[in-house]
Amino acid sequence: MSNLTEHLIRPEIQNLDAYQVPDAAGLIKLDAMENPYTWPEGLRREWLEALQAVHLNRYPDPQGNELRAVLRASMGIPDAMGLLLGNGSDELIQILALAVAQPGRKILSLDPGFVMYRMIARFAGMAYVGVPLRAEDFSLDLPALSAALEKEQPAIVFIAYPNNPTGNLFDADAVVRIIEAAPDLVVLDEAYAPFTDRSFLPRLGDWSNLVVMRTLSKMGLAGLRLGYLAGPNELLAEIDKTRLPYNIGVLTQASAAFALRHREVLDEQTQRIRGERSRLFARLSGLDGVRPYPSETNFILLRVPTGQAGEIFESLKRSGVLVKNLDGTQPLLEDCLRVTVGRAEENDAFLAALASAP
Repeated sequence: MSNLTEHLIRPEIQNLDAYQVPDAAGLIKLDAMENPYTWPEGLRREWLEALQAVHLNRYPDPQGNELRAVLRASMGIPDAMGLLLGNGSDELIQILALAVAQPGRKILSLDPGFVMYRMIARFAGMAYVGVPLRAEDFSLDLPALSAALEKEQPAIVFIAYPNNPTGNLFDADAVVRIIEAAPDLVVLDEAYAPFTDRSFLPRLGDWSNLVVMRTLSKMGLAGLRLGYLAGPNELLAEIDKTRLPYNIGVLTQASAAFALRHREVLDEQTQRIRGERSRLFARLSGLDGVRPYPSETNFILLRVPTGQAGEIFESLKRSGVLVKNLDGTQPLLEDCLRVTVGRAEENDAFLAALASAP
């Protein structure tokens, strides 16, 4: 590292590892929780026709008013709540952190959890506190969490509901207790809302410190990079000040609004994924030495025999299937792989490759 780099870059940034996205060329891609289905050809043509009316020479609507109206109607966002758009939920996490960051302030979340909570806390110069989930089933450890809230007094508590990378949905009453015990802001990250029947979105307004964050990525629109944050108007108006101007481009705004007006296509795909999730879980449950964990998402976490995760991961790649190797990333994820629920033929290819792995 050069003297300039070492002198200039903050030590906590130097100590971070960059977020890595593996090359999936030529592989069945089951590592990134994407919807595996494309749109019907007729809908694709209609979408491309709609894009002809978009003016690329003009800046986008800075507030995304048309898109926000479509989102409110499609997602059932309470009229009394504010709505903020982000370039994916990652940008919204960053916007939230920047809005509250002060010396000594902390972000608290659950481990294992979404890696960007920890990374963005460091980006913003905040301390990160991770409270371990219960080892046996990844459920909330309420006594430990309550103690951490009391001791650490975090400015923001992030809870993924359902959780990534474990796939489980925390008990709703336990989440309510966290909201009521938290000293400040609680962010429920409902990125996987399409794959579960539980949500706190309708309960916005019940607590002044609750906001709900979602993304359209898991619905089949990952390429658009669109997330949204709903919560009390006064709070979101202040948080919005850290959002960069024109953060949602014209093509994303037009494409997302178009897609949500045809939400029945996305919902049908979601139902297919749910069906394949059940089938994949049942098949994995029948394999010797493999323990799949129940999932309310579009992926399944599985534990393989001790010390074999890396070898099985590489064997799957040689068979043309890319999953996520979580072994070594967090103590509770030892010997764990995570597989996205794909199309039926992709899931069958994964199962065959797993069954033949050493």
